[in-house]
Amino acid sequence: MAGPPFFNRPSGPRPSGGARRPFRGRVIKEDPHRINNRITGVNEVRLVGDNVEQGIFPFSQALRIAEEQGLDLVEISANATPIICRIIEYKKFLYDLKKKQKEIKAKQATVEMKEIRFGPNTDEHDLNFKMNHARKFLQEGHKVKAFVFFRGRTIVFKERGEILLLKFAQELEDVGVVESMPKLEGKRMIMFLIPKKKK
Repeated sequence: MAGPPFFNRPSGPRPSGGARRPFRGRVIKEDPHRINNRITGVNEVRLVGDNVEQGIFPFSQALRIAEEQGLDLVEISANATPIICRIIEYKKFLYDLKKKQKEIKAKQATVEMKEIRFGPNTDEHDLNFKMNHARKFLQEGHKVKAFVFFRGRTIVFKERGEILLLKFAQELEDVGVVESMPKLEGKRMIMFLIPKKKK
């Protein structure tokens, strides 16, 4: 027999033994550093920073110095002995840290491999067109993989393909350096160029 409708079921505490559903509310992200009273299990710390006398202090004294300045005691290095702490406004510390990380990320431009494909009978116009693309790629800091694809019997023109690639590299020597000379791999003759380092 089916139980009573939901709205007629008695209210009150859930019977014991039932599985509790996991909490799916807002997750509070913990701070990535230990600060103030969250720093536990240490007797002394090494203080660094601009606004304090640097050296080794008892933990309680270091915490008191931070409180007197209205700042936070922030653990910088937990692996050192004793641990290294800085007295600073924690929110400002996090802001500066994120700013530095963004700057580093911006400088680390992603290097991509760009491909330039030729046929053994590529004409001068097409060669110049593709050369301009390669020049742009190298100037942007990308690596260039140039190759000549030999279809069917055109493999007999492999010397022509090698000359084409070497000419291609020569025209780009102001922005690129040959990383590996033309090499035949199956039906393709491949050459790699990398950006020339700026002086």
